[in-house]
Amino acid sequence: MWQKPEQINMDSPVKAQKARVAVVPAAAPDGGYSWFILLSCFLVFGLTFGVTKAFGVFYVEIHRYFETTATETSWISSIAVAALHFGAPAASALSARYSHRSVVIMGGLISGVGVMFGAFARNMIELYLTVGLLNGFGYAMTWTPTVTMLGFYFEKRRPMANALASAGECALTFVLTPLFQLLIDSYSWRGAFLILGGLQLNLCVCGMLLRPLKATRDVTCAVKEEEEGLSLELLPKDDLEQSKPSCLEVEELRISEGSDHDPEEIPNSTVKVQDSNSRTRPELRTKILCHVDYTLITNARFMVYSTFGVFAALGFFTPSLFMVPYARSKGIEEYQAAALMSICAVFDVFGRVFFGWVANLRLVETVQQLTATVILQAAVLLLFPLASSFWELAASSAVYGLTYGATVAIHITVLAEVVGVKRLGSALGFYMLTRSVGSLLGPPIAGVFIDKMSDYGMGFIMSGVALIVSALFLLLLHQMNRRGQRSTAKKRMHADKMEQSARAKAKELDMT
Repeated sequence: MWQKPEQINMDSPVKAQKARVAVVPAAAPDGGYSWFILLSCFLVFGLTFGVTKAFGVFYVEIHRYFETTATETSWISSIAVAALHFGAPAASALSARYSHRSVVIMGGLISGVGVMFGAFARNMIELYLTVGLLNGFGYAMTWTPTVTMLGFYFEKRRPMANALASAGECALTFVLTPLFQLLIDSYSWRGAFLILGGLQLNLCVCGMLLRPLKATRDVTCAVKEEEEGLSLELLPKDDLEQSKPSCLEVEELRISEGSDHDPEEIPNSTVKVQDSNSRTRPELRTKILCHVDYTLITNARFMVYSTFGVFAALGFFTPSLFMVPYARSKGIEEYQAAALMSICAVFDVFGRVFFGWVANLRLVETVQQLTATVILQAAVLLLFPLASSFWELAASSAVYGLTYGATVAIHITVLAEVVGVKRLGSALGFYMLTRSVGSLLGPPIAGVFIDKMSDYGMGFIMSGVALIVSALFLLLLHQMNRRGQRSTAKKRMHADKMEQSARAKAKELDMT
């Protein structure tokens, strides 16, 4: 990779400066301490998305207390989920700059304080800012680094690890939904918020479990020189594109929590002397790439998958918000309505574990499996408004939970396959950023239909249509994968023919 350095005039005031070396961790161990990382991610899923899904219980009480419309009340959870997605790139960059552990701990503090402040809200605007924006940004700072770290620790068992970790969302939804109803009945929704805020502080404990991998080799990210307006650049221009992911990989997988490593000389590098007018641009570009890999926007497959995420987010978070209110509108008793979310969570766990195991078998391409589960989930949501009794709603909730779990179990795995694990941190940040559009607009759009039609069932129909549209982009991604595979196969065949031809010529020369 490195080329022989060019000769530099010894009389020049330029002095070769030692490069700061970041350390790339060892290969994913798929065992040992990996299970503690999995436990941390399990709890993070539960204390972020699990709480979000159980928020439907608070929805009913806040809707009554402030006498607002369905649209206005739905903005609380919508802003929280959107902030989680929108803050993901910032969380990814902060993790690369400092450490995954410190970012998660800070996120847990922000989330807990945000919910506690929400207990004293006097109007909906204050709830939007505390339980919505502040709490959601805390979620982003905990969820994104933890999921990224899980991808570093697991390789062979990554689909199964993602499925087990995401099951934390279901487990805590199952527990928290009836618990929230009990807390509301005992202490009102304000007292329940105070208790929930204290519970969210356990995210800090999850951050403490994130131990970096051990170092295996040193890699140089950049060399800079600040003598007499001159700068040094390690790589030639032709290798710049190849170096970008490596630079980002170094920063994202850094093993030291914010500590500096001893600099080392890099003997095999191409050094190019530039004047002061042209030095700012390469240095700025290198610094940005070390924290955020913006070159992902040129990856067509990644952009298609991100578009899928936008439409999928429109339908992902709406049903859980309106499931309890829909049941209450059908005359279902309070605790029975809350039990629907628990039933959904039980089958959600089974869906994540089972379909994560199926994905691990590699029987079909994961993008094909994801497409099938998204279509099934959409069909269930379109039929959901036909249910009216408790047992019909319970059956619908169970099937919805199964398909939801099957979808969530593998969508991060597909992302890793699209961009590669080395770029997963930044890709996850950008993916969550694009999904923030759908997660922000989904519940309010559904709320508009609900207010106009005076029927909570319209929220499920809107979600089902959005998921069908998202499945179309997965089909497009599958076709792009097939084209890429055919192109790669043709290149290999051509290379084999060239090699065979070269061998034949070599034999002819030997015979002559």
